[in-house]
Amino acid sequence: MAKRHVLSAILIASIAIITSASAEEFPNRPITWVVPFAPGGITDTTSRIVAEEMSRTLGQSVVIDNRGGGGGTVGTEQVARAKPDGYTMIYGTQGTMAANVTLRKNLSYDPLTSFLPVHLVGESPNLFVAYHGAPYNSVSEFIAYAKQHPGKVTFSSSGVGTATHLVAELFKTVAGIEMLHVPYKGSAPALNDLIAGRVDVMFDYPVSVGPHVEAGKLKVLVTTAPERLRAFPNVPTMAELGMKEMTTQSWSGLMVPAGTPAPIVDRLAEAAHAALTSERVRTHFEKFGTRPMLLQKAEIIPFIEKEIKRWGDVIERAGLEKQ
Repeated sequence: MAKRHVLSAILIASIAIITSASAEEFPNRPITWVVPFAPGGITDTTSRIVAEEMSRTLGQSVVIDNRGGGGGTVGTEQVARAKPDGYTMIYGTQGTMAANVTLRKNLSYDPLTSFLPVHLVGESPNLFVAYHGAPYNSVSEFIAYAKQHPGKVTFSSSGVGTATHLVAELFKTVAGIEMLHVPYKGSAPALNDLIAGRVDVMFDYPVSVGPHVEAGKLKVLVTTAPERLRAFPNVPTMAELGMKEMTTQSWSGLMVPAGTPAPIVDRLAEAAHAALTSERVRTHFEKFGTRPMLLQKAEIIPFIEKEIKRWGDVIERAGLEKQ
């Protein structure tokens, strides 16, 4: 019996030594950061600039791997099953880490137990944009048009359960209108069809729609930001129009599979923090109305719990069927 205890103690000590050694050496090869959406949207552009800055601190490349599908669930589920060694990370979002808890029937991961939060990344408002040839130029005109054509107005999104989808569902409830949802595998393909006039409107991020607005391909009706954006000073906020409930900011975060050693999580958190407080990232974010979020590790858990409840309430209020 004593011998068994001795062997157990030796085994535990050996594991601790191996873990400590691997953490000290981390990283000794490139790190994969899975973005569970198609290239071209805010998740893609934001992750790439943060990854470049993290690479400077870590001394190894942080490689973006776009794995779109299922409103972000495909890539997220794959990372939940990945080896917890710090070399595979996930770009978590309001949709994948909060809304999907209520919206998905058979979600194979739990945001609070399948992952360890490393660092929040940023929060950004949406712009409500329309096809450039649309017969409305303001929110009031759009609402009137939608009521005159019930069930015929369409909106695109990055996928079912994403922030771009749920903000539109919230808007439908607040404005008392009906719109048909047309989901895509990411922001870029959704915007392409909006620009082509195949869908009518979309809620998306300034960093994604800005260039298209400047090129005259889309027109902005309103923003969900708490105050007017520096890049779009003439665009009113939802609150200004009397819809304070539509003041929303979508968020993102960096996470790793549960079981990743604490020293490795600490190392990644330090690198993410250095990136998000760098002049380059702050300047890039500020240009598009995005705010860096500085919560780290365990501090993030209460935030996610609150978001799960908030968007669960929106989903139930909108009467959305579980996917």
